[in-house]
Amino acid sequence: MQRSATPERDPSAAREQAPLPGARPRLTVVDPATGEAGRSYEGHALEDAKAIAAAARRAFEAWRTTAFDDRARRMRTAAEVLRARAAEFAELMTEEMGKLTADGLAEIEKCAFNCDYFAEHAAEFLARRPADLGGPKAFVTYNPLGVVLAVMPWNFPFWQVFRFAAPTLMAGNAAVLKHASNVPGCALAIEAVFREAGFPEDLFRTVMVPGRDVSALIGDANVAAVTLTGSVAAGRSVAQAAGGALKKAVLELGGSDAYIVLEDADIDQAATVCAAARLVNGGQSCIAGKRFIVVAPVREAFERALVEKLSAYAMGDPRAPATRLGPMSSVHARDEIHDQVQKSVAAGARLLLGGSLPDRPGAWYPATVLAGVRPGQPAHDEEIFGPVAAVIEAADETDAIRIANASEFGLGSGVLTRDLARGERIAAEALEAGMSFVNANVRSDPRLPFGGVKHSGYGRECSDFGIHEFVNIKSVLVQP
Repeated sequence: MQRSATPERDPSAAREQAPLPGARPRLTVVDPATGEAGRSYEGHALEDAKAIAAAARRAFEAWRTTAFDDRARRMRTAAEVLRARAAEFAELMTEEMGKLTADGLAEIEKCAFNCDYFAEHAAEFLARRPADLGGPKAFVTYNPLGVVLAVMPWNFPFWQVFRFAAPTLMAGNAAVLKHASNVPGCALAIEAVFREAGFPEDLFRTVMVPGRDVSALIGDANVAAVTLTGSVAAGRSVAQAAGGALKKAVLELGGSDAYIVLEDADIDQAATVCAAARLVNGGQSCIAGKRFIVVAPVREAFERALVEKLSAYAMGDPRAPATRLGPMSSVHARDEIHDQVQKSVAAGARLLLGGSLPDRPGAWYPATVLAGVRPGQPAHDEEIFGPVAAVIEAADETDAIRIANASEFGLGSGVLTRDLARGERIAAEALEAGMSFVNANVRSDPRLPFGGVKHSGYGRECSDFGIHEFVNIKSVLVQP
């Protein structure tokens, strides 16, 4: 199971009235902590969205010639707006998708840092690069493409957007955002940030359309490229539409990140890292650790330590500063997780912690540990997008690497060991993933390329690699 983006997989995440073709949808937010309906928003019909894309294209024509210093000044102002309104935006995330307020504040600061980073480095990343041909002048230049359509998920409703938006706008492009249906307030707030920061009015716009309209938007003449963070099914749909229209696409899809715990690891430290990796964003993250592959000599000790660490993640009010585990995004998503846990136990997994439905309103699910996880169980074969850790025994290092790589996914991975040279070798050379961390949980950072291989998608976000995804890398030769 992966987080929903397009098509919408979770009908209970937001009460979206199914409109007739050409009509405007209505989106009503549901508070995951209580199950109660919240604010309601009017969406856009497809023709509205196409008109917005056309306006973004017009804004692009002037923006593409704007100097880097001017772009950077506005991007730094966007960072200031984010910091000034951090409490407001964190509360919005809590209302719409159940994020801990403390995590929401950290997410907004990360977005602001990202804006500052690309404001500082975009000109350097996109500077002309000379090529020595032994005679005529030759160089490579980087020109913006136009309007980039972004199809984004709910789990990091600000960060996922700013991760693409800051480099995209600094490269001279315009952007149109189609956010997940359960975070409409966040989508509109992000548009407001760029407007308040002084960007041209139509340069960054939000469209609130159903998932079924995304393919038509990709095919629209005013859209030059598309980026998606979402499920494998959504990735296939977007890739097909983009390929049919011969447009560039970047896809960041699901993950079933494996962390290898070797016999020489500090078990207490390993359990601390793995617990934090599993419960990042309540376990609702593409780069959350999901499979913990432990060599046989230390498996029992690791299981005891992991249960102890995860037991400290008690469910609580997402607005309370001390809470470490809030609700999931929706009751429907919670029920899918519970079904995966029950099927895994029925197929032979051992339940060491959690695994029961709380008797309370809302989308609550406790921190859960499954041991004895093997092929044929959902905990082994599928992505579990919630607070459920799967412990898998391996005979030795070679077997652990084999198990880690025997997955359709390849986003993040980790190695826990006291031997740093050994960990570096495994991370750099052996694991089939876009990111591999040693003695630390995988996380995104504007300074490092972010993305995966296999069914985890293709293309990269962040760093100089990310800003180069949506530019025309042009060769120029000047013959005297």
